[in-house]
Amino acid sequence: MTEEHFEFAPPKDAGLFGVSPSPEDQVMTIIGVPWEPTASYGRGCSNTPAQIVPVSHQLDLFEPFLQRNFGERVGLELLEGPWQERNQECIHLAQPVREHSGDLTPSLIANQKRVNQMSRLLNESLQEKAQRYLAEGKKVAVLGGDHSAPLGSIRAHALAYPGMGLLHIDAHHDLRHAYQGFYYSHASIMYNVLAETHFAGPLVSVGIRDFSLEEKTFAESKAGKVVTHYDHQLQRALLSGTSWAALTETILDPLPKEVYVSFDIDGLDPQLCPHTGTPVPGGLSFPQACYLLESIVTSGRQLIGFDLCEVAPGLDDWDLNVGSRLLHKLSALSCGMDMA
Repeated sequence: MTEEHFEFAPPKDAGLFGVSPSPEDQVMTIIGVPWEPTASYGRGCSNTPAQIVPVSHQLDLFEPFLQRNFGERVGLELLEGPWQERNQECIHLAQPVREHSGDLTPSLIANQKRVNQMSRLLNESLQEKAQRYLAEGKKVAVLGGDHSAPLGSIRAHALAYPGMGLLHIDAHHDLRHAYQGFYYSHASIMYNVLAETHFAGPLVSVGIRDFSLEEKTFAESKAGKVVTHYDHQLQRALLSGTSWAALTETILDPLPKEVYVSFDIDGLDPQLCPHTGTPVPGGLSFPQACYLLESIVTSGRQLIGFDLCEVAPGLDDWDLNVGSRLLHKLSALSCGMDMA
């Protein structure tokens, strides 16, 4: 008689992907940043670092690209400090500033300054933490929060990998100098990356389909440093018979050996992320996104770090389901190749 084998769900108190590695055993630390004061439409993504863990337990650790299990040595921890409380405080302060469209009273100017100040402090705190882990030889990633959240980590990676390029998957350019009065807005992350970091580049943006004329003009003024693949151009090429494999080769061509990925989930088709803060029709399918990310590795490049932002919990956990699978894929591609 053969022995029966039963599989059980991970314990409810298990960590990300159903495992709980000790800090010293982690090859990658994902820093959860519960931050969205400048979110300008839908809300909820600051809850994701806490709420994604139980949803990730139903994901199998087998990674087809690696052809083995991956995830036992990946840990998720929240950014130290009272950032959840400060997030709620700054959400409350930012709301009336946005509603007054620039016609600010002295009290609203004080609100604006407080939000900008807290954003700067968050960036500094995250950069310090990311630099500490990178110095220990760990891979570092960020789970937002809105897309303003990872700036400190991107700054840390640019210092550690000055030759890096940045692959930016998003529905938006995020190249505004400031938005609705806030310098560290989710709509300004890539402007701030270019202004506050020094890396070889370029910044390659993919899936962009909702942007201002000023952002387009700014991107064009940075020719060579900023390369944009607008969604309408990608879709036209696909409809004309160009393969996604060929487009992916073109997208990756200017990127150097070391690549950082900044992934705003609204870069995907919004059927995959309906509760994200600023959904836009169009975008990448899940297989297209995975193929693009896997091609970083198959092309001989190294995925040195990443952030995944704007995932927002919905009533049915669908967004968190998709988000946890992207998180697993990005983590596997970042450090799984080194653990073969």
